[in-house]
Amino acid sequence: MEKIPMTPAGFAALESELKMLKSEERPAIIKAIAEAREHGDLSENAEYHSAREKQSFIEGRIKELEMIIGRAEVIDPTRLSGSIKFGATVTLIDEDTEEEKTWKIVGEHEASIENGLLNIKSPIARALIGKEEGDSVEVRTPGGERSYEVIRILFS
Repeated sequence: MEKIPMTPAGFAALESELKMLKSEERPAIIKAIAEAREHGDLSENAEYHSAREKQSFIEGRIKELEMIIGRAEVIDPTRLSGSIKFGATVTLIDEDTEEEKTWKIVGEHEASIENGLLNIKSPIARALIGKEEGDSVEVRTPGGERSYEVIRILFS
């Protein structure tokens, strides 16, 4: 099976979510199902069906997290240096708008563009891999062609 690259912070977040689902959410939903059963006829019991649906979601997410964690390859960015690669925090300037953007290149399961965490498989991240400070990068995005200049590369 293919390894899933992940930062230590992303790995810890997934482990924390898994622990919470197993120790808090799963017992709570089991209790909710038991309480809903006490209300009688299950065929017309909306609380029971809702609880069973939530249980199915929780169990599915637990299985997904266990699979991801089992295949995770944790990469510590603090041990890296040089050109842009997984784990790098990259500051760019859009050559058209002069807008400065900073992204950290992370695995797909920890990516969040709103939080500055860029999926390694995204067009921008793929275009940045191997580039150095001062390089210009042309990126084809769904919004059209963009040009960026690499200002800073940090591994933290």
